[in-house]
Amino acid sequence: MSQVSNTASNIVQAPNRMVQRKERRMFSTSDDNAMMKQVQATHAPDGREVDVKPILYIIEDILQYVTTAPTIDGGKIQHVDTMAEKTAELADMEGMLETLCFTIQKISCELACKCSGGGDAHGTTMVLFNNLSSYSWHAKVVIALAAFAVNFGEFWLIAQLCAKNPLAKSVALLKQLPDIIENSHSLRPQFEALSKLIKASIDLTKCIVQFKELPSQYISPDTPPMSNAITSIPIAAYWTIRSIVACASQIASLIGLRNESISSTTEAWELSSLAHKVDNIHNHLRKQLLLCHEYIELQMQEEIFKILAQLIGTAPHVDNMKIIKILFLGNNKMEEPLPLVDGSSKTRVSLDMLRRKHVLLLISDLDLSQEEITLLDFIYRESRRRPDIQYEVVWIPVVDRLNWNEMYQQKFEHLQSMMSWYSVHHPLMIAPAIIKYIKEVWHFAKRLILVALDPQGRVSSPNALNMLWIWANEAFPFTQEKEEAKWKAETWSLDLLIDSIDSPILNWIEERRIICLYGGEDIEWIRKFTGAANAVATEAGIPFGMFYVGKSNAKERMQKMIATFGAEKFSPYFESLTSIWFFWTRLESMLYSRLQYVKDVQSDDDIRNEVMTVLTFDGSDQGWAIFSRGPNEMVRARGDTALTTLLQFPNWKADVGEIGFVRAFGKYHTTLQSPHHCNRLILPGSTGGIPERVVCAECGRQMEKYFMYRCCVE
Repeated sequence: MSQVSNTASNIVQAPNRMVQRKERRMFSTSDDNAMMKQVQATHAPDGREVDVKPILYIIEDILQYVTTAPTIDGGKIQHVDTMAEKTAELADMEGMLETLCFTIQKISCELACKCSGGGDAHGTTMVLFNNLSSYSWHAKVVIALAAFAVNFGEFWLIAQLCAKNPLAKSVALLKQLPDIIENSHSLRPQFEALSKLIKASIDLTKCIVQFKELPSQYISPDTPPMSNAITSIPIAAYWTIRSIVACASQIASLIGLRNESISSTTEAWELSSLAHKVDNIHNHLRKQLLLCHEYIELQMQEEIFKILAQLIGTAPHVDNMKIIKILFLGNNKMEEPLPLVDGSSKTRVSLDMLRRKHVLLLISDLDLSQEEITLLDFIYRESRRRPDIQYEVVWIPVVDRLNWNEMYQQKFEHLQSMMSWYSVHHPLMIAPAIIKYIKEVWHFAKRLILVALDPQGRVSSPNALNMLWIWANEAFPFTQEKEEAKWKAETWSLDLLIDSIDSPILNWIEERRIICLYGGEDIEWIRKFTGAANAVATEAGIPFGMFYVGKSNAKERMQKMIATFGAEKFSPYFESLTSIWFFWTRLESMLYSRLQYVKDVQSDDDIRNEVMTVLTFDGSDQGWAIFSRGPNEMVRARGDTALTTLLQFPNWKADVGEIGFVRAFGKYHTTLQSPHHCNRLILPGSTGGIPERVVCAECGRQMEKYFMYRCCVE
């Protein structure tokens, strides 16, 4: 045992220095440099490739007994047969082991012979390196570990079976193993330290092997994370094999245990100190491995980004599946068979459901609103009833991968449960490169976008949402050409402003009524205005209808306004927040679409100017009104001048009979307008497509540009 202690004392000199001076780099001492020169001198690989993973499975299966805190004195060992779980990977193991069996046996004999004599640990380690000179670094450590596992496995079998197997008992007597049984309690610290060192050696060996498995097409030896690791791997290999020598020496000393005094505490500390050094080397290499994986992941994501860009750039294809697969599976060779969830049946389905179909990619974060889902659901279900309009919708949620937690998971599942269309089965299955493409090329920031793909994989629209909100399914197949054709057929009218939103206005238009559309949230102005308007309509003897459209971005206040309108019966109104939301969202969509359709912001574009005016009215603190009759007569007014015009009806009453109510109202209203005005245009900040230069719809001057961030928690 004294020989083992002397050897151990040599082993722990470097770890002891490290413990005392933690700030000092582990591999910078002159002793280590000289030692590594000796190790490097033995390294002469002949280029042979050794698949070491099957051997590692066997080694882990053998050494697991010790790394799970085994006991010699009858304690039960929880053991999992790791080999049984790797049946397929071990199928070709026999041929490979046949090639290595001689080397493993030779190293096993060297360990048994050199370590039983209590020789110098470094000298024994170098003997093993010389015997393993023709192998790569990762193969050296695995073969050495396998040789130790053979010796240790034989020792452990005899120690465990000697109490109940006559053959094992006889062998144990010759090896004096009964002494170990008798001294099992006093030897427990040594076995625990031995277990820690073996586990540390296995972990470091597996880490070294993992570097060999890194894909060379994504990382080269001269890449900094890899080059740093390559420098450290020979050091790691040395201390792994030296640890194996220490373990073998410890077992050899126990096999020949004499009745002399044993300093188990000292030997346990020596083994623990060596395990500490090996753990530190492992931590260093593991950090380098993590950096390598990060570098590889970055290269892989860049490759995915380029593949997607190339596929989209070279469309049309035979079908859309190449683009669909790269979108939902990245460059994963092991394809997920059922990556989508069918919203109607809530079952997992394959990507083939999208083959050769028009596909709308619904891209959003997890703040998708109830109103957006409700309207999309209505439009999507309506398309299902029309054989001439067939497309599929797939929700791609863009989420924070690093901070994903159970709360976000529940929020995702809740939104997914509300959808009748397809969605990805989990947000994190979308590759980071795809998210990067969505943000950089399709300009997704926060607001929902709808990317349209045709059956041949062409991007027919990078954001078809505006078309969908304005014309619903009539905009199918959601192409730029279709958008231009729809706008060519449109003129500014109340019909365009309201379209199919649930209201009695379309019936009023057919009845040729004078229609007043008004909004705002000043309840006192609403009382005065509606009273004055109804009084003037009665006095003028005209068929009249008023409709309240509310105010955008004011859910809580609009909920109160709906209740007030229900009680005071000012006029018909949108009875749901969804209808109010859709009216204003549709107006915003008209502006964005029109700005793309008519690039020159100074051009005389009636539709754009009128939409901007209504949105400007909504951005003010006042009420507002639009009076209309038929397809061509429309006049708009701010709340104060609109009310004044009505109250001064006797001044322009005579004109009603000559030019009609709407024109007469507009003529008199013009006389009340002041050249001074202060218009505000409040739009969501993450919409995309907004030009640098916007002119005032009232005076034609360029408007100042502001960035407004507003959070209305209502």
